[in-house]
Amino acid sequence: MSETNPAAAEVAAPHRYTAAVAAEIEARWQDFWDVEGTYAAPNPKGDLAGDPELAARPKKFIMDMFPYPSGAGLHVGHPLGYIATDVFARYQRMTGHNVLHTLGFDAFGLPAEQYAVQTGTHPRVSTEANIENMKVQLRKLGLGHDKRRSFATIDPDYYKWTQWIFLQIFNSWYDDEARKARPIAELVAQFESGERALPGGGSWSALSATDRADVLGEYRLAYASDAPVNWCPGLGTVLANEEVTADGRSERGNFPVFKAKLRQWNMRITAYADRLLDDLNELDWPEAIKLQQRNWIGRSEGARVDFPIDGENITVFTTRPDTLFGASYMVLAPEHPLVDKFTPDAWPEGTHDVWTGGHATPADAVTAYRAQAASKSDVERQAEAKDKTGVFTGSYATNPVNGDRVPVFIADYVLMGYGTGAIMAVPAGDQRDFEFARAFELPIRCIVEPTDGRGTDTSTWDEAFTSYDAKIINSSNDDISLDGLPVAEAKARITEWLARKGIGEGTVNFRLRDWLFSRQRYWGEPFPIVYDEDGIAHALPESMLPLELPEVEDYSPRTFDPDDADTQPETPLSRNAEWMNVTLDLGDGPKRYRRETNTMPNWAGSCWYELRYLDPHNSEELVDPEVERYWMGPREGQPHGGVDLYVGGAEHAVLHLLYARFWSKVLYDLGHVSSVEPFHKLFNQGMIQAFVYRDSRGFAVPATEVEERDGAYYHQGEKVSRLLGKMGKSLKNAVTPESICAEYGADTLRLYEMAMGPLDVSRPWDTRAVVGQFRLLQRLWRNVVDEATGEVTVVGTEPGEDTLRALHKAIDGVRQDLEGMRFNTAIAKVTELNNHLTKVGGPVSRSVAEALVLLVAPLAPHIAEELWRKLGHTGSVVHQDFPVADPAYVVDEAVTCVVQIKGKVKARLEVPPAISEEELEKVALGDEKVVAALAGAPIRKVIVRAPKLVNIVT
Repeated sequence: MSETNPAAAEVAAPHRYTAAVAAEIEARWQDFWDVEGTYAAPNPKGDLAGDPELAARPKKFIMDMFPYPSGAGLHVGHPLGYIATDVFARYQRMTGHNVLHTLGFDAFGLPAEQYAVQTGTHPRVSTEANIENMKVQLRKLGLGHDKRRSFATIDPDYYKWTQWIFLQIFNSWYDDEARKARPIAELVAQFESGERALPGGGSWSALSATDRADVLGEYRLAYASDAPVNWCPGLGTVLANEEVTADGRSERGNFPVFKAKLRQWNMRITAYADRLLDDLNELDWPEAIKLQQRNWIGRSEGARVDFPIDGENITVFTTRPDTLFGASYMVLAPEHPLVDKFTPDAWPEGTHDVWTGGHATPADAVTAYRAQAASKSDVERQAEAKDKTGVFTGSYATNPVNGDRVPVFIADYVLMGYGTGAIMAVPAGDQRDFEFARAFELPIRCIVEPTDGRGTDTSTWDEAFTSYDAKIINSSNDDISLDGLPVAEAKARITEWLARKGIGEGTVNFRLRDWLFSRQRYWGEPFPIVYDEDGIAHALPESMLPLELPEVEDYSPRTFDPDDADTQPETPLSRNAEWMNVTLDLGDGPKRYRRETNTMPNWAGSCWYELRYLDPHNSEELVDPEVERYWMGPREGQPHGGVDLYVGGAEHAVLHLLYARFWSKVLYDLGHVSSVEPFHKLFNQGMIQAFVYRDSRGFAVPATEVEERDGAYYHQGEKVSRLLGKMGKSLKNAVTPESICAEYGADTLRLYEMAMGPLDVSRPWDTRAVVGQFRLLQRLWRNVVDEATGEVTVVGTEPGEDTLRALHKAIDGVRQDLEGMRFNTAIAKVTELNNHLTKVGGPVSRSVAEALVLLVAPLAPHIAEELWRKLGHTGSVVHQDFPVADPAYVVDEAVTCVVQIKGKVKARLEVPPAISEEELEKVALGDEKVVAALAGAPIRKVIVRAPKLVNIVT
């Protein structure tokens, strides 16, 4: 009746669990939790001091990756991770932990600024409205967040400390000997005393203020420099390497990105490359994420080698110094600073026509080629294309091992961002060099003996011979011979020789580049930096923080033709002259200064937000040391400290996660925190996907308006295509949490998202399947509440043994599953127990009902609170103890053993789980069905796999 006539069912069962009942229950308990402060996590100072029992509890700090408050609001795919961490946090509370779980908002960035450009609405206005809307949506899900600790990165009280951290980094340098950051004042003291020699010689006292600033700029962990950057005219800003896609376009907006030389702020993250690599070993992270970080950092061992040229040196980094005798030319990146210096006015005598690119002079050739290279992305420049391009600079360097003159080219396949921006080309052993040498008619010398039978005459080769498992040949001079040596031994010998001769040294190189930290935007943290009349950067004192964003009339940076690389950025802040030009007293009297008009990237605020959750209202220091040690300090199994569980998408592997690790290490080195790493355990949740329907033009059509007929899909009569993909407003397939909550309730939504599959696997959304979890909750309700009267139906009698076994197996299984974040299988076990109670029929024993409610509480907290209260309890279910299984009921009394004769099943026996193989064989051979099936046939072999299988071979 309930399925075919809901109205009649409602009359017959007025106290049935319906969407309306769920909505009332959920709103009431959400209000209760807010008023009571149910999820407030006590801190070690003050809160725990007066409660010894609470102070003795182990702590658990659980975090989600910062959400960005989009104007489009949430769809059902967004809360997947939030629900998962909430379930886990609730389980941890019920197993005796002091749990910190909250959520803030990462609110600076391009979306709000682009909206401001389009509408004139101040980014703060739209962002705060989006935050409020998101808070409403999240509250409906019943998430157990400590709301006292929430904040947004755009709060001046928050970004005051983002600016403060920047200044700590600016006022620090990396001491390679100590392997840590130290205050820049200690470096100055070393220069002043002569303990440390100045680069280039001289004395500190003889340097001008500008020269001193330049020297320190070479050491500071935050520094400004003129360097090649990723310039995106379409966005009007520069981008970090990590914000450029594999095809050389902006991650946001898909605009082309070019190389340009601009003065920008950088973070010297490369100083921490070794530590960022080494400390990955102590983190409980997915191996795929660790591998991405290792590859991005890109550690490689080799040697630096100096090639003399006109009284100076071109320094190269090579991982194969054993092939030096085969270096027949050199290539510099087009942006290399030495290119201009080594470009003469005329072509030297004997220059091959193919080397000149058809230009009259080396300068003409270099200028034209540089313009061509600037129009390509790094990815395009490194693509394995067969057509190699480049031009001769007009200069020759000297190969230091054999004295050969080697021509110096520029070519776009060499990048300034890797090594020294210069390579020695060994075409016999590198495919790109081989192709270049063939194209430019350059010599190819065989220096590694081929093992594939091709011989040593390179004129017959179709490709380079690249191998580490071969012997060196044709590699000797009067002072050293590598001939006959395997590669590893040859590398060691030549590296030692280079160092002894003072023309090279063994070294380690990294793919990782310093972090570009400037953005030509408005909606970001202002830099707490001002410049004096000599252009020297000065840090603002802490008393002047926060430096707040000023009002501007135009929020947009000056954007340009996306395809025009020859443009310069213009920032919105530079248009506010009153804010930009200020008189300040920085300790030596009032002076006129110019503020930095770039802003920090949107990653800045998320580099340290875990610390603010610990101590969100502290206006005197970044975080109280005792509070930080309690929540994040090192402990057994977590030698580097950090958040106990961090859940978010895998897309941040080399952006946010790498940056946050860097900031954490700097703060640790300077003594501000006890945790070396920000996040000890990382879990990447999968994605909730949805079908995207597209018409013949390729445009998405509303998924709710699509009809399925005979296996095909139609929208307004037109056949459309269907493909599983992302869920989103622009794809017209988004389902809002509100719509599901209105139809079924938040507890049903929570259960469905957790039951869809393993948390780390992507899964398709199916609104029609949500009802299955709603029915589970209805059956749970009926097992405790009479739908006709609303009275509790549980009884005080003890349950039967079958029910006890079902209960304790469920408790044991759910415990293990929740601990391992296997929420889908935990729900399956709850469902199995609930179905068992329904099948047994009759009133449910109070002890079983209460245990069942507690099992459900982390997953569906609203209905659990309601049933817990109906069962006569006054305290919230949130802080009740999670049930513990009785081992006696977890182990089966008997298991089914299959007996096979010649591979065919002849009997099934009920035997004790702990039966021995000898006893099981005796029981099987004595069974009357087995005896009859054998019919006296001689037994050749009995294979026993206790307790579940006996196989008899006759």
